[in-house]
Amino acid sequence: MSRSRLMPGLLFFALACAWSSQAAAQVPKGNVFVGYSYGSADLNHNNRSNLNGWEGSLEGKFLPFIGIVADLNGLYGTNNFPSSTQIFHVNAREYNYLFGPRVSFSVARVRPFAHALFGAGHLSVSAPGYSASDTSFAEAIGGGLDFKLIPLVAWRFQGDYLQTRFFGNTQNNGRFSTGIVLNF
Repeated sequence: MSRSRLMPGLLFFALACAWSSQAAAQVPKGNVFVGYSYGSADLNHNNRSNLNGWEGSLEGKFLPFIGIVADLNGLYGTNNFPSSTQIFHVNAREYNYLFGPRVSFSVARVRPFAHALFGAGHLSVSAPGYSASDTSFAEAIGGGLDFKLIPLVAWRFQGDYLQTRFFGNTQNNGRFSTGIVLNF
């Protein structure tokens, strides 16, 4: 092979390598979030339950504005369910396992984001002499803001509309979370 035929190929290869490494350097790799979560849960249809717990998520970016998120949370609380003869104190434990796309962009020290997450929810309820559990489809539509504190560390405020379908009924819940974000 002649040198004149080899040079354009080498030049193209060198430019492609330089461009791809430059493009990869501009795309953030992702983040890990861990924090407190509050849920206003529609478990009774007559009154809402206040649930407290935790949330954690892992986001991997594949484009500068788009990432894929794995989101896990656990919410715990007690609610009073009236019956015709007495009031039952019911303990609830709800876990959600959600995955989906997140869109975000940075403006100075703030990174707003929006996501649509889909997966499964699991609810366990117990009262004296009674216990039940169910697993259902779950979805969370929402977003929030990350405030950059120092390089690689931010604080997140997040709100979601969380819908589940436990025991054949649809629950329309609010989920609010805050905590620390580690960027990588």
